[in-house]
Amino acid sequence: MGKSYYSLGLMSGTSMDGVDASIIQSNGEEKYKGIIDKYYEYPKAIYKDLTAIRDKIKSLKDLNNFSNEIKNIEKDITLFHGKVANQILKKTKKKVDFIGFHGQTIFHDGKQKISRQLGDGKLLSFLTKKTIVYNFRKNDLKNGGQGAPLTPIFHKLLKEKLKIKQASFVNIGGIINTTHFTQKDKISGSDLGPGMCLIDKWMRLKLKKRYDKNGDIAKSGKINDLILKKMMNNFYKKRVKLLKKNFYTISYDVQDFDLSLVKNLSTKDGAATLIQFAINMIHNSFELSHNKHEKIILTGGGRKNKFFVKKLKEKNDRIKLIDEYGIDGDFIESQAFAYLAIRSYLKLPISFPETTGVKKACTGGIVQKTKL
Repeated sequence: MGKSYYSLGLMSGTSMDGVDASIIQSNGEEKYKGIIDKYYEYPKAIYKDLTAIRDKIKSLKDLNNFSNEIKNIEKDITLFHGKVANQILKKTKKKVDFIGFHGQTIFHDGKQKISRQLGDGKLLSFLTKKTIVYNFRKNDLKNGGQGAPLTPIFHKLLKEKLKIKQASFVNIGGIINTTHFTQKDKISGSDLGPGMCLIDKWMRLKLKKRYDKNGDIAKSGKINDLILKKMMNNFYKKRVKLLKKNFYTISYDVQDFDLSLVKNLSTKDGAATLIQFAINMIHNSFELSHNKHEKIILTGGGRKNKFFVKKLKEKNDRIKLIDEYGIDGDFIESQAFAYLAIRSYLKLPISFPETTGVKKACTGGIVQKTKL
């Protein structure tokens, strides 16, 4: 057992609503303990700027064309993360060694080996006077990987901590990603498809809301079976092509999906159809599993959509919320990046051929040491 470190993880997901912050203690391997978790909501101006720029960025060309706008937003994002970090650091007497800074993803294309997370590691180090670990996806992409998902190694740690013999993890964020374990406890992972990104976009478009709270709007609507079938067929045709190229490792960006097929539906029916689309993907994935004793553990913001989870459980009694094991599912990813920061500093692998398609297991994360 190696030396233990204290690490602060900062995570802002595809919902772009704020920053999850978590301090953990870990040796970067089998030892792990949560210390403190806290959520900080983005100011309305940052949320508005972020969602607007993400909708504009659909290619590398767009990243270049909007570079000045991106630079300004990146500074605002970093200043906010600095404020968050300094506030949560005051809430503990522990000496935090690292800050794992995920940044805010505005574009990801694993096929073209491009992933852009807003966040200035040097500026954050100056603001916090801490060693920052950031740009976690760069080394994976450089070595042939998709750059995502990166959380499976942390899911493995959780599985061992919770002493669950047979389990898979399903993180329901804007994109759904999964972590599976073989009988020998080797990890595999992949993005599954759109989670909450489409329903959130539908809410912004139709009602100027950030999300469908508890799934109340989807619950009041009626699924359009013809459109749902077409959505599923189109999605799996594209996925099969990607699988042929990458075997089983796929990463997605929110821009890979659109609302074109549901655009003429009512707000309620569109929401109901989009939610069922995400539900079908999860069910289809686990129907292929022959391990009927395996627990399917849900993490991520999407698990708070009560209607969504209820419908999932109706078809599969193996589904559990991570919260049922005494762990707050809101902070799995922020804790994960605190853990990945430690592993990156120790040059331990954070991505694997079976999780991102990288040529061989590799570490990642740029280490920016503070200059006092």
